[in-house]
Amino acid sequence: MKDINIGLVQMSCDSDVQQNKDKAILKIKEAAAKGAQIICLQELFTSLYFCDVEDHENFKLGEAIPGPTTDLLQPLAKELGVVIIASLFEKRAQGLYHNTTAVIDADGEYLGKYRKMHIPDDPGYFEKFYFTPGDLGYKVFETKFAKIGVLICWDQWYPEAARITSLMGAEILFFPTAIGWDMDEKDPVINQEQYEAWQTIQRSHAVANGVYVVSVNRVGVEANQQFWGGSFVANPHGRLLYLASHDKEETHVEKIDISKTEYYRTTWPFLRDRRIDSYQPIVKRFID
Repeated sequence: MKDINIGLVQMSCDSDVQQNKDKAILKIKEAAAKGAQIICLQELFTSLYFCDVEDHENFKLGEAIPGPTTDLLQPLAKELGVVIIASLFEKRAQGLYHNTTAVIDADGEYLGKYRKMHIPDDPGYFEKFYFTPGDLGYKVFETKFAKIGVLICWDQWYPEAARITSLMGAEILFFPTAIGWDMDEKDPVINQEQYEAWQTIQRSHAVANGVYVVSVNRVGVEANQQFWGGSFVANPHGRLLYLASHDKEETHVEKIDISKTEYYRTTWPFLRDRRIDSYQPIVKRFID
């Protein structure tokens, strides 16, 4: 057995950056006190989800990575002996910004960062205004407890991203996320379908790749979005081991056994039967 305790921090945010950081620190400590070893925060946890509008003032929220927030979290990770996955708004240079997640190991070492590859541009999610697509490629991080892959929100809809990260040796896929319901949408069926699609696509990544998937979303109402929470942990058969509420802040710790990956991957040997010789067309935008 190789048991690992996964901490998920599902929380609401407000306009006070310091208050959001203070809340996140308290919840990291709470997760650690419950035995968490790897703790994942939601996407852009230090602020409101500012991409609901195109406003140049919001660029002031950007910061260097490593920088102020990683400097704050590194001694905390060392003190608690936990890995921290922290999604931040990266200012790379003047006029150049990324949606980026930093990974800090249990000894406080900054292991590196992943820059979000897929950038949406939809009503309420005007991310192309703010974020340059990632240029670091897909990443895995060798932490004290496991080799982990990190993808961010819109990445979660793309099986290619999950596949490549898994093929790089990730034992667990983490998806820090910020997604919710448009409050002008009154059809409950559409709202339920949207949430279930979001959950289903990520559970399918667990099945197809034989890995655990951890998705951490925010809650609360911001502008015209009701963030739907619903953070979860799925095992490599896609079974939900934990499912958070839609409307409450939750700090949860879920024990998983990554040694079972061998069982899942030999029971359903999808990696064995991949026909990599036939996949060249996938690199085309569309097969006309």
